[in-house]
Amino acid sequence: MWAPVRGLGAYMSALPAGGAAAMFASSGVCIVENFAPFVFCGSDAVQAWDSGFRAHAAEEGLTELSVQFDAAHDFAVAADRAYFSVPTTWRGRTHGHRFEEHGAWAFVLTREAGAWRVLAYGWGVTRYRESPQ
Repeated sequence: MWAPVRGLGAYMSALPAGGAAAMFASSGVCIVENFAPFVFCGSDAVQAWDSGFRAHAAEEGLTELSVQFDAAHDFAVAADRAYFSVPTTWRGRTHGHRFEEHGAWAFVLTREAGAWRVLAYGWGVTRYRESPQ
C-alpha cells in the first residue's frame, strides 16, 4: 500500500515529465491541497492537480524537495479500499530559503488490477518553518 504514496512523494520531489497518472486511480479521484483551486475532483482531477502543483512549485521557487513519512495512523481496510493518515515532513528551498513543512496526509487507496492506487487524499500543514539560508 505504500507504493503509490511513496511514488507520489518521489514524483512531487522530482517533477519529472510524463505526469503522475501511475499513482492514481483511473477514475473518481479527488484531491484536497493547499494551493488553488484547493479541490481537484472529476475526470480531469489528476491532470489539473499536476498542472496546479507544477505552477505552485514554480511560483514558490521550490527546489531540493524531499519528503519523509512517519508511521501511518488510523489504518483501516474495507474490501478494495484502504484509509490511513501519515505524518509527513517536506524539506527544501523556497525562493532560495530553506524550509521545513510538517503536515498530515490522509489517503484513501483503491485496488485496481491487483495494485493499490490513490483514490483521494487531503493535505494539511500543521507547522511551517523557513530560514534565510
